[in-house]
Amino acid sequence: MSEETKSQTPPDHLSVNPKSEHFQMEVLQRGVGIRFKGKQRTDIEEYSISEGWVRVQAGKTVDRRGNPLTLKLNGPVEAWFEDLGDNPPIAKAD
Repeated sequence: MSEETKSQTPPDHLSVNPKSEHFQMEVLQRGVGIRFKGKQRTDIEEYSISEGWVRVQAGKTVDRRGNPLTLKLNGPVEAWFEDLGDNPPIAKAD
């Protein structure tokens, strides 16, 4: 993948939790669209394209520290930047 294409696709691993090492505010501010198992999702807490999984919140359940409990779901993941218009480059596992 060329450098220009890499800058137009989201990173392989991204989290919305500021405590995570995979949190990137600049990337999240652009808006990231996620498709999991062929369906567009808006409830993704974290994803990994190359490993093929997403984390979603398990209802309103929280742990003893007040953090939401998440479920890890396996399947094909695709991500794109929403600010690039109707046909953005899509990052997906090969």
